[in-house]
This record gives sequence, structure tokens and C-alpha cells, in this order.
Amino acid sequence: MMKPSPFTSKKMMTEDQNNNKSAPEKEESTETLKLMVGSELSRAFHRCTWVLMNETGRNQQDIMEEAVRDFLVKHGC
Repeated sequence: MMKPSPFTSKKMMTEDQNNNKSAPEKEESTETLKLMVGSELSRAFHRCTWVLMNETGRNQQDIMEEAVRDFLVKHGC
């Protein structure tokens, strides 16, 4: 059995995901991905996520998954 990565944890549902109407109806297994970035990038990411949520009605998890997916595609992973 493989050791879990120090950057992930077991299933975690945030309060925002539980309260968001556009969250997927089917409960999915999620993990926390911890990224170490500078404070400016962190604030910009959270601000952008908040704007996208409010302008499009998408949920936070969907936006975060898109960011990770785009990164993986960009680097051919």
C-alpha cells in the first residue's frame, strides 16, 4: 500500500460546496491540494475564483478543478 502524499488529505467537503446550488448532485470523492505560492498570487487566485463564482454561478470546486486540469494539459501531464 502506498503512503499518502503529504499534500493531500482524505475526502473533504467545504461549507461552500455544501451550500452552493450548482454543486454536483452526485457526491464525488475530493482531496485537498496544497500549493505553496506567494501572497500576491494567492490573493489574485482567490479574488479571481470569487469573481468567476459570482459572474458565472459556477461552484468553487469546478473552478479549482479547471485550473488544475489546465495546468496538467499545458505541461502535457
